[in-house]
Amino acid sequence: MRPTNVSRVRAVVLVSGLALAAAAGAHHSPAAFDTSKEVRLEGKLTKYAYNNPHTYLTLEVVGAGGATVEQQVEAGPISNMQPLGLMRDSLQVGEHVVVRANPSRRGPGYTVLGLDVTRADGKVFPLFITSASARSASTAVATTLAGVWRPTLSSFMALNAAIPAWPLTAEGRQKLADTRRANRTTQSDCVPAGAPMLMVYPVVSTVKVGATQVVFDIDWLDAQRVVHLGAAHPANLEPSLQGHSIGRWDGSALVVDTIGFAPHEEGLGFGMASSERKHLVERFALADDRRHLVYDVTIDDAAYLTQSVRYSARWEYSPDLTPSGVACDLEVARQYLREAEPRP
Repeated sequence: MRPTNVSRVRAVVLVSGLALAAAAGAHHSPAAFDTSKEVRLEGKLTKYAYNNPHTYLTLEVVGAGGATVEQQVEAGPISNMQPLGLMRDSLQVGEHVVVRANPSRRGPGYTVLGLDVTRADGKVFPLFITSASARSASTAVATTLAGVWRPTLSSFMALNAAIPAWPLTAEGRQKLADTRRANRTTQSDCVPAGAPMLMVYPVVSTVKVGATQVVFDIDWLDAQRVVHLGAAHPANLEPSLQGHSIGRWDGSALVVDTIGFAPHEEGLGFGMASSERKHLVERFALADDRRHLVYDVTIDDAAYLTQSVRYSARWEYSPDLTPSGVACDLEVARQYLREAEPRP
């Protein structure tokens, strides 16, 4: 089922690296992990829960006192990891593995943040969105916008860095500061962040072009956007999570106008809220190399922006990829939040 309303619980995203450590995290603040340190965990894989919006590994390792203990490792969702090469059959329970991870700031025994995992045969697989890919990028070329695409990680990271520099209202600055300090987000309730972040999230995005509409199926928290071609926005529009989109063709490029958004705690993404006054004008066009799509968006939201903002990103044509087909699991989404509660 596609989410239709916006939770009051705020959202974050799986991002790592020193440049992003202060600004973005998984479904919780990256402050939970010490990203300036790495630990090496070696042992038998006893559990491998390949899920959205988190994958979890459990290893039997030798603890500080010499006894065998279980260590849980948090990894990215299938939607992130599959395009990087970590598949459901990449790891087998019972095999010996080595995990590179960032430790918990709360000390030994708490969940760590996995970066990559190495099998006994030397094959390395990513566990986080910024990890090196085990998959070779496709060299196929596109002839239309229709098909399977994946936004580039650099476009995703650049948006996170750009948002604090946008011309925010006083209320917008306060919203951003409050949300980026928060430990929980709408994605903890399986509700995705809004566009433009949604449109640059580095997951499989399938574009279906028809005579009367263009549909974007985004492999992240069941997100879907429908663009009505040659139509007008209806009167008395009921606000919704993705708003109401109308489109027209400008040559081979698709121009989309969207209004009718419901207020959303991360309606612009990366901790930035949006109001019912949010208005997007987007352009989707094939790049000259036909291996990329150029995404341009102009954003207005008088509640949180003092003037229009424009952002540009690129998508990679990726016909070799398939959507995960795995819905967001609410229990998995909230797992870290339960673990983060103080222990008795």
